[in-house]
Formats: sequence, structure tokens, C-alpha cells
Amino acid sequence: MTSTILVSGATGTQGGAVARALLRHGHTVRAMTRNPDGAGARALAESGAEIVVADFDDPQSLRAAASTVDAIYAMGTPYESEAATEERQAITLVDAAASADVRFIVYSSVASALNDTKVPHFESKANVERHMATIDVPHTVVAPAMFTDNILSPQNREALENGRYAFPVPAGTRVQKVPMSDLAEFTALVFDDPQRFAGQRIELASSEETGAEVAKALSAVLGRDVEYAEIPLEAIEASGNADLAAMMRFFRERGYSVDIDALHAAYPEVGWHTVESWAREQEW
Repeated sequence: MTSTILVSGATGTQGGAVARALLRHGHTVRAMTRNPDGAGARALAESGAEIVVADFDDPQSLRAAASTVDAIYAMGTPYESEAATEERQAITLVDAAASADVRFIVYSSVASALNDTKVPHFESKANVERHMATIDVPHTVVAPAMFTDNILSPQNREALENGRYAFPVPAGTRVQKVPMSDLAEFTALVFDDPQRFAGQRIELASSEETGAEVAKALSAVLGRDVEYAEIPLEAIEASGNADLAAMMRFFRERGYSVDIDALHAAYPEVGWHTVESWAREQEW
């Protein structure tokens, strides 16, 4: 089944990956952005997406963007503002979609969001999920683990140039991860068959590695030694980023608990990536 789908955050990393996957699956994509003249919007337009201008803080523009579409991919990020703002904006988007008579919504949350993690941006996404349960629109929640693509952050790239992969957990702590590309491919499967997935909350993870194992995988791909370096939790706490510090405490004490084997057995067509197989597809 092909649909016309509004993708929020379409010019960002996650939304862009989802938009491109939907186009590959034959869907019509309406890419929502505040900056239609930006490079991301131009690239999506060249790929066949329709660009529509809307703002999370303007409900009328959101309703207009959602008009005449079959479905919507709703996401937000706490990193452009804060968790509370992300929560408010996501709820505004979901409500606008409902008022525009959209027939199906996929919301991008986070794994373990409903597990009382005390991580601010996990809790804000949990609140959006609870709100979605009150609206009369069929929906699916996709809940990814930590994005493997974080390895490509500027600070990580700089450390890798010096032979280090650094992260704020002990070297032997396992952390579940999922590449944006795997999330996008799974999300496309959901939109391909909304009836199959409506009402479900599905947590996503592609692999589970320790910091030392990530460093070993990067060594193999880059062809040079990469050593793991633990960033002290105290350094994160001292930075003043309470959200990040809370997430790192969660990783150290509990971590995500996606049943990776069962997930991959149920959806082998996604082509799930380990850190090493993902890294081999990146431009270094």
C-alpha cells in the first residue's frame, strides 16, 4: 500500500533518512521544514519529495501541512531546545494531524521511555506517547535505542583522528544501538502496512556492543588502531547538561532492553547493521 506521508523534521538526519526510505518504497513524501531554501530541502525536492513550510509553534501551519495526506511521521528532538519544548511541539503536531483527519500516525519515541528512566527527554517522549493514546487516530510508536550515527558527531570524528573512541560508560558496558538507516527502513515497513502495525509500540536496536568492541570495529574499518577511552561521568555532570548526564547514568545502571534476536527474526528484511557493517557504509 502506497500513501502520501507528511514527514516532520524531514531536513534533519532522522527525518531525512525516513523520507528517503519512504520514497524508495514508492510512497509520496511531503517534507515538512521551516527552511524550504536550505540544502536539505533542495536535496529532498530533487529526490521527488514535495516541500511544505510549517512550524511546530504554529498549529495552523501544521494543519495545512497535514491536509490531504494519508499519514504522518511525527518526531521531535530535545537538542534544538529542551525536552519540555519537544514534548509541547510534538503534541501540537499530533493534535494538528488529528484535526486534519490524518488516518495514521507513526511517532518516533525512544526505547525504554515508559520504564521510569528519569532521563528528561525519555520522559517527555513518554508523555507524548500517553497523549497519543487519547486521540482517535490509529498509530504506531517506533522506539529506537541510541543512534549508531552518533559516532559521526564532530567531537567523535576529532577523537578518532587521534586514535580514540570516547564515550561516558565503562569499556565493558554494553549499549544497544540502531543506525538511522535501519530505523528508516523499519519505519517504511510500518507505512507499507499500517493495519499490521497499528496499535503497536516497537522498540528497535540493531546491535549491542561495549565501548571496547566499538573501538575494535572502527579499527577494522579505518585500518588503524582505535582505542576506547571512558569519559568520566563527573565530566558530563560538570558540563551542566543534566539530560545527557541522566542518560549516561541510565546506560551505566540499566540500559536498553530490546530483544534484538526476536526483533531481527521478525523483520529480517530491514537488513540490521552491526557497528562494523554500518561503519563500512560511511564516508570517513
